[in-house]
Amino acid sequence: MIDPIFAASLLVGTFAVLLALGTPIGLCIVIASGATVMLVLPFDIAMFTTAQKMFSSLDSFALLAVPFFILSGVIMNNGGIATRLVDFAKLFTGRIPGSLSYTNIAGNMMFGAVSGSAIAASTSIGGVMIPMSAKEGYDRNFASAVNIASAPTGMLIPPTTAFILYALASGGTSIAALFAGGLVAGSLWGIGCMAVTYFVAKKNNYRTVLDLPKSAVFKVTRDALPSLLLVVIIVGGIVKGVFTAIEASAVAVVYTGFLTLVLYRTLSLRDMPRVLLQTFVMSGVIMFLLATSSAMSFAMSMTGIPNALSNMILSISNHDAVILLVITVFLLVVGAFMDIGPAILIFTPILLPIVQQVGVDPVHFGILMVYNLAIGTITPPVGSGLYVGASVGQVKVESLVKPLLPFYAAIVVMLMFITYIPEITLFLPKLLGVM
Repeated sequence: MIDPIFAASLLVGTFAVLLALGTPIGLCIVIASGATVMLVLPFDIAMFTTAQKMFSSLDSFALLAVPFFILSGVIMNNGGIATRLVDFAKLFTGRIPGSLSYTNIAGNMMFGAVSGSAIAASTSIGGVMIPMSAKEGYDRNFASAVNIASAPTGMLIPPTTAFILYALASGGTSIAALFAGGLVAGSLWGIGCMAVTYFVAKKNNYRTVLDLPKSAVFKVTRDALPSLLLVVIIVGGIVKGVFTAIEASAVAVVYTGFLTLVLYRTLSLRDMPRVLLQTFVMSGVIMFLLATSSAMSFAMSMTGIPNALSNMILSISNHDAVILLVITVFLLVVGAFMDIGPAILIFTPILLPIVQQVGVDPVHFGILMVYNLAIGTITPPVGSGLYVGASVGQVKVESLVKPLLPFYAAIVVMLMFITYIPEITLFLPKLLGVM
């Protein structure tokens, strides 16, 4: 009988060493998983079985939604949507002192929602707003921190592939309910960032006010609304049962194609090979991570790691509040080192049964999990959003630590609210009748 603690040490140790050596994360996962499986099975059987698990994990009809949503996001990213959404955000934030920072946050929330990508939002919106903020006298580090802190809202506001992956890993949790709850959670994240911005802008007297002429209001609204309708069409269609999540992903592609090729004419058919190539690359990376994460799940189940981890967490306390806090801290640490996709697929089957024992709803936990892991995208040492945002802002990562700390605090405060008051995020799915 293999000691689960020894198996977990081998798995984590091998993964950490390979990661430190600069090995791509997918290879880190599969090599560490194969080494762990060999504690139980002979080399040839371990390799064959692990490979079989990787291939079988991709044999899922529901996974069709992932490349379609990615394609929809890539089309939007390349279709010049960012500027239209920034102008639209100015209608609501332009009259507020320090409006450039609020506009950045609102722009990230809207663009992240339609593109489904925190990196795309940070690059597209931040690329417009940070130079503008610096020109108006805003501290460049603060402007970059605003952009970085608000970019992950697009991972929560639907449509987003993170909730689709969670639905798969959890055995069929309602995607419609996750989307509805994620809309609330993502909005709260953005509100937290705006609260910090208010105090910083007031302290530093960032008085910039952007006032669009009344004659431009109709044009700006007309240009932006078709893009924002994507969220309404996708979420509304799924909630009302007009189409499934997989069908919704195909609808998203058709709709975004119509916007960029026909309505806005910001893309042409000659651009499509480049768009498709980006989609193939991004989909390939995600699918490989899905396959390798299933190999790690198999390795852990073979060596009894999930049961050992479950017993360890439950032995700390039998109080649901304490267990949720322990899991929250655990996910924050995981998110700081691991990409959100494989983290969801690996840890959902382990942690979901634990929280269900203390009465946590699977929809609620899915929202908490994605929220926690999204924080990891903007925290060191691995957070890709942090490094991309620093590059977009043309600042050093070290200089962002101080301006980011208040944003981290606000985001975590919102996390505590939705963790311990489930109705905050569950009221909308219940109101819409999807849970």
